[in-house]
Amino acid sequence: MLPRGRPRVLGAAALLLLLILIGFFLFGGDLACERREQRGRGSFPCALTPRVPPDGDPSVDHPGHNRSDCVPLLPPPPPKCELLHVAIVCAGHNTSREVITLVKSILFYRKNPLHLHLVTDEVARNILEMLFHTWMVPAVRFSFYDADELKPQVSWIPNKHYSGLYGLMKLVLPGALPPDLARVIVLDTDVTFASDIAELWALFAHFSDEQVIGLVENQSDWYLGNLWRNHRPWPALGRGFNTGVILLRLDRLRQVGWEQMWKLTATQELLTLPATSLADQDIFNAVIKGHPGLVQPLPCVWNVQLSDHTLAERCYSEAADLKVIHWNSPKKLRVKNKHVEFFRNFYLTFLEYDGNLLRRGLFGCPSPPSPEAEQLQRALAQLSEEDACFEFRQQQLTVHRVHITFLPHEPPPPRPHDVTLVAQLSMDRLQMLEALCRHWPGPMSLALYLTDAEAQQFLHFVEASAVLSARQNVAYHVVYREGPLYPINQLRNVALAQALTPYVFLSDIDFLPSYSLYDYLRASIEQLELGSERKAALVVPAFETLHYHFSFPSSKAELLALLDNGSLYTFRYHEWPRGYAPTDYARWREAQAPYRVQWAADYEPYVVVPRDCPRYDPRFVGFGWNKVAHIVELDAQEYELLVLPEAFTIHLPHTPSLDISRFRSSPTYRDCLQALKEEFHQDLSRHYGAAALKYLTALQQPGGSA
Repeated sequence: MLPRGRPRVLGAAALLLLLILIGFFLFGGDLACERREQRGRGSFPCALTPRVPPDGDPSVDHPGHNRSDCVPLLPPPPPKCELLHVAIVCAGHNTSREVITLVKSILFYRKNPLHLHLVTDEVARNILEMLFHTWMVPAVRFSFYDADELKPQVSWIPNKHYSGLYGLMKLVLPGALPPDLARVIVLDTDVTFASDIAELWALFAHFSDEQVIGLVENQSDWYLGNLWRNHRPWPALGRGFNTGVILLRLDRLRQVGWEQMWKLTATQELLTLPATSLADQDIFNAVIKGHPGLVQPLPCVWNVQLSDHTLAERCYSEAADLKVIHWNSPKKLRVKNKHVEFFRNFYLTFLEYDGNLLRRGLFGCPSPPSPEAEQLQRALAQLSEEDACFEFRQQQLTVHRVHITFLPHEPPPPRPHDVTLVAQLSMDRLQMLEALCRHWPGPMSLALYLTDAEAQQFLHFVEASAVLSARQNVAYHVVYREGPLYPINQLRNVALAQALTPYVFLSDIDFLPSYSLYDYLRASIEQLELGSERKAALVVPAFETLHYHFSFPSSKAELLALLDNGSLYTFRYHEWPRGYAPTDYARWREAQAPYRVQWAADYEPYVVVPRDCPRYDPRFVGFGWNKVAHIVELDAQEYELLVLPEAFTIHLPHTPSLDISRFRSSPTYRDCLQALKEEFHQDLSRHYGAAALKYLTALQQPGGSA
C-alpha cells in the first residue's frame, strides 16, 4: 500500500512530464524534423509543406527533395462515429482478390463506419457485390461505379503502365463520385493498412484553404530522371509524389476546375512525351509541378513504398510505427528489399486472416443492420441451445462469405445445348480436380468450402498444376468455412447459380464421367428436343470401384465387362441400393435409346437438368438426404426422369468424410436428420398440396439415409 502522500507526488511528476511533452511538441518537434530533413531522411513523422523559392524551382536549395518546412502533425481524431469514405479502382479477378486483403486490413483496425466507393468493371463488380453482400460486416456501406462509363474520359491518354486504362481512373473521381461527397481517401489495391484509417482521415484537418490533394513523397529517384540513360520522366515537384494513397478534397477540386486542369496539363506534356509511364501518378505530379499550392504532403509512414529501387528505408528505419505498406512494384511480394520478409509476413497475416472475425460491430456507433441481417438475427435469436439439433439449425441459418470466380475465368461461348458440370468440394478432395479436368473438357462450376488460409493454398495448387492452370472454362467459387457441419446443399446452390450454360450436370467431385460424356450429353439434349416445352432430368447411371488403381473404361462395352468380372459395381450397391435401383441397371445394359423411369422413395440419381431447375434445400447440411430432397422437388415439378443408354459416371474410393462418420456413430445426428426430413415433407405438402402426399411414403421406408 502506498504512503498517503505519494499520490500527490505522482500527480506533480505527471504534470511535469506533460509540460515537457508540450514543450517538445511546441519547440522540439520542428528541430527533430529539421534534423531528419538535413539527413535527407524524408518527411517522417512530420508533414512537409512546400516552400517554393522566388524562381519557382522547389529543389534549388535541396536537390532531390521538395524544399519544405516541417510541421508537426497532431491532428485531432475524427468524431467517434463519423462516416469515412474510401474510393478504390478495381478490375478483373486477380485485383478483386487484392481488394479483399486491403479491406481486411482496414476493417481490422477501424473504429469508424465506412463507405466504400468501388469503381469496377463487370467482373469485379459481380465478385465484390456478392462478397460484401454475404460478408455482412456491420457499419460498412458500398457503392459501385461503372468503369466502362468512365473509360472515354481517359482512353485518349497513351499509357505504358501495366494497369492500363484503370490506372488512370483516379483522375476522374471528382466527377464520378456523388456531387455532395466532400472528402475521400483514394487507395491502390496493393496497399495494406497497419493502423486505423481514421488517423489518415484526420490529416484532412491540416489542409490549408488552398490545398486539395494529400500525398506522400515518392520514395524512389524516378522523377529525378537519373535511373538510366535517356530516362525522361514526367515533370514533378522535386522527388514527386506517389498516388497509392491520396486524400482528396472533392468539393475544392470541383471548385478549382480539376477536370480542365489535369486535361490541359496532360495535353501539353503529351506534346513532348510519348505516354505516361506511371499512369495517373505522372499526371498528378505534372499538375502539382505547375500548381504546388494544391498539395499537402503527408508523413511518409502513410505510404511506405516497396519498389525495387525504393528509398523507403529512410522512412521506416526511424518510424515508431508504420501506417500503410504499398507494394508498388509489378513484382509485388517478390520485390527486392532486404526487409521484404518482414513486410511480406505482415501482408500474409491479412491475406489468410479469417474474415468472419471482422464481422464485429462498432461499440457506441449505432448502425442499423440490413433487412437481411435483421431477419437473420431474429431467426438466430429464436434458436435454443438446449435443442439437441441446435448446430443443424444454426448451420442452416449461417450466411457464408462467397467469393465467386476466385480465379480468372473465361465464360463459355453461347451454345443452345451446352452443359456445365456442377459440383462442390473441400480441401481434402482437391487432388481429384486434375483427373476430373482430364475427363470433362467442358465448362465447370465448382464451389469450394475453404478457410481463408486454405483459399491461398488452393490458389498455389492451381498455379502449380499444368492441367488446372491451362483451363480457363472452370469457375471456382470459394465459400468460406464457418460452423461445424458441411453445408453441402448451400455449396451446390452457389455453384449452380454461377453456371452460365443452358444445362447443368449435377455431379459430385469424387465421380469421374466417361471421357465422351460431355459431347454425348449435348447431342442427347439436342436429339430429345429438351426445352421449355419438355421438362426432363436426364439420368446418368452411376457406378463405383473399390480399387484405387483402376483402368477407366473407354466405352459402355468395357464398363459392362468390368461390371461382370467384379471390378465395378452399381453405385452404393452394398450400402444404399434403393438410392439408385430405380435407374434399372438391368434394362440399361441392353438399352439403345433413352427410357423413362418413375420416381421412388430415396431415389437420388445424378442428373442433367436446365440451369433454372429448382435449387437444393439448404436445410440439409452434413451427411444425409441432400440429393434425395432435390430429386423429390424435381418430381414434384413434373420433371421426366430419362435414363441415357450410353452415359455413365464412376465413383472413386476415398477416405470417408467427417460428416458421414458422425452420421454412422451418432444416434443424435441421425435423429436430427429424421427431424429435417419431416420438416421438409411438411413444407412440401404446404407448397404442393395433395400432389405431395405420395412423398410421405419416403418417411415410412426402413433403413438409413443417403
